[in-house]
Amino acid sequence: METAGKALLLGALLLAVLGVGALALSKLGVDRLPLTLTWRSENVTVFLPIGLMILASIVGTIVLNIVFRR
Repeated sequence: METAGKALLLGALLLAVLGVGALALSKLGVDRLPLTLTWRSENVTVFLPIGLMILASIVGTIVLNIVFRR
């Protein structure tokens, strides 16, 4: 149970750091990453954050490789 608690705290800390980073970027005027495709019609706007998906995949791969390295 102790290990699960530490993992949850680490995950919460990581989310807090990402949230603060997102807030800092928005204050600097960065509201979208490159490769964000936008499609607009009369009543609907669709955002496809391809750049964010690629960035999350790279960061997730690096983190998982560090955590599960044997």
